[in-house]
Amino acid sequence: MKAVLNWIRDISRPRKRRLYWTVDTLLVPIALYLALSIRLDTFTLVALSRDIMLLFPIMTALGAAFIFEMGLPQIKLNTFENRAIRQIGFVAVVLTIFAGFVSLALAMPLPSTAIILFGVIFFLSSVALRMTALALLKYVLKNEREKAIPVAIYGAGSAGIQMASALRQSCEAEPVFFVDDNFTLHGLMISGLPVHHRDQLPRLIAKHGIQRILIAIPSAMVERRQALLKELSPLPVEVKILPSYIEMMVGDPQENPLRAVSPDELLGRDKVSLNTSEIARAYAGRSIMVTGAGGSIGSELCRQLLDCQPERIVLFEQCEFALYSVDRDMRNRVKGTDVAVVTCLGSVTDQARVAEVIADQNVDIILHAAAYKHVPLVESNELEGARNNVLGTQIVAACARAAEIERMILVSTDKAVRPTNIMGATKRMAELVLQDMQTRSDKTRFAMVRFGNVLGSSGSVIPLFQAQIAAGGPVTVTHAEVTRFFMVIPEAARLVLLAGAYATGGDVFVLDMGKPQKIIDIAHKMIELSGRTVRDENNPTGDIAVEITGLRPAEKLYEELLIDDASLVATPHPKILRAKEAMHSQIVIAGMINEIQTCIANRDPQRFRTLVNSRVDGYRCDDIVSA
Repeated sequence: MKAVLNWIRDISRPRKRRLYWTVDTLLVPIALYLALSIRLDTFTLVALSRDIMLLFPIMTALGAAFIFEMGLPQIKLNTFENRAIRQIGFVAVVLTIFAGFVSLALAMPLPSTAIILFGVIFFLSSVALRMTALALLKYVLKNEREKAIPVAIYGAGSAGIQMASALRQSCEAEPVFFVDDNFTLHGLMISGLPVHHRDQLPRLIAKHGIQRILIAIPSAMVERRQALLKELSPLPVEVKILPSYIEMMVGDPQENPLRAVSPDELLGRDKVSLNTSEIARAYAGRSIMVTGAGGSIGSELCRQLLDCQPERIVLFEQCEFALYSVDRDMRNRVKGTDVAVVTCLGSVTDQARVAEVIADQNVDIILHAAAYKHVPLVESNELEGARNNVLGTQIVAACARAAEIERMILVSTDKAVRPTNIMGATKRMAELVLQDMQTRSDKTRFAMVRFGNVLGSSGSVIPLFQAQIAAGGPVTVTHAEVTRFFMVIPEAARLVLLAGAYATGGDVFVLDMGKPQKIIDIAHKMIELSGRTVRDENNPTGDIAVEITGLRPAEKLYEELLIDDASLVATPHPKILRAKEAMHSQIVIAGMINEIQTCIANRDPQRFRTLVNSRVDGYRCDDIVSA
């Protein structure tokens, strides 16, 4: 049997076609002989007349030519289905007609029943031969499919049927049954698979050992697919979604069409709608500069700005590859629009370069997303964090004020509120710089936006969990009680744009993101949705353990969005909050900037930490818990 399997694997496609053609051609005289024998009630060739014997080579030759012309040898065995059967049926009918004409031409009219019987026998034998070969092939290849994981397909429509057909040709997955909400389909067999109601899923998963559920409803609305995910998440299986038709048309054709459940679908809160007319009015026809344009937030800002129909988007970025990537993406998106895209390589710490770009591009609005944001890295490289996050913001703000641009929006973080780490402290210092700059600016409006962890951004915990789960664990969480606010990249970018629209000067904007979530709960949820189980004291035989590693240096158990909740002021959007927070005098800020420059020049990180302790309200270095 192994030798047969190897032979089937090694045989080339042209040789297979020649083999099919030969077999189908041989079926012509065999079918003719059987038809005549049955009709004449004899199975001996001697009983057939010499004239009738002449019919055999003629029909064989005609049959070989017509079979080749109709492409019967090109029918792929493992895709043998209704269309192929109809094709064979058509060939059988035409061969029957040929037999009738040839018998008349040779003046040896055959009984009509024999001619019809010839076509029927050819059709049945050709179909039966292929079905037998297909069954044999499946049997021979059964060993290869032993490793195929059993899957259930949610949705017995056209997409589900096509998916089942595709999976049958693979060795990775074996479709077992359909699940569908349409009660009229329950109990039916579709594409060879039974259709069940979703209430039976727990029993069927246990019975068949289902490891994955594939949601094949590409026409469903996003809300419907999210509701399905919520219902299926408690089941001990991995859930994957077939993208919508729009996603498949605009997506990367090289990507796997089945995507894993996206992290933002795990958050358990509704996304906040931030689509307002104020955004379009604020940015339409303007020249907008985005610093850090190659980053997660910066690139999304650039994409969303296109909907506002600005005159120009200036991409400002110090990382060459990141700038190349966002530039290529934006060039494709602006085709057919009047929006210009300008690419500028440079650092926010280079005042001459920043001023040059603002002047050359006649910038009206700056969205300042350039920053170092990875907490442990900035903690051990505090001077570079200060240079980029504080001095970079001061330079951009000074250039914006000097050029009298319309507004500048700083992308900040919830870690700036009573920070326990240098990254958060530098972002609070950057906010203080903008607050001070606003007191001396009549033309330019400065504002800040704070938000929590952004899903999918570089350094986010969610991609880390995905990688750890894929590697078999363990999933690492620093503390069982650590909580964070979460939002998705489009929400974060939209919030920045809204802040620009609502800014009156010196504002701090935050998004009402509901209650913070425990990181360990998200880890558990991601493990369960991946089709695995959590290994702990209650389930020692589980698949993946969650390991508590201890808080990293300068990491907080929880984050806050505001220093003073009492300072909240309403905005036109019910989910957007504005705060007026405490600030330092111009003399204090000027002294802080000079001291930072001195610390950097003297390479004195300890002196900088002392400065942070004295200038950042709420900074609590004593709260640091070592790993």
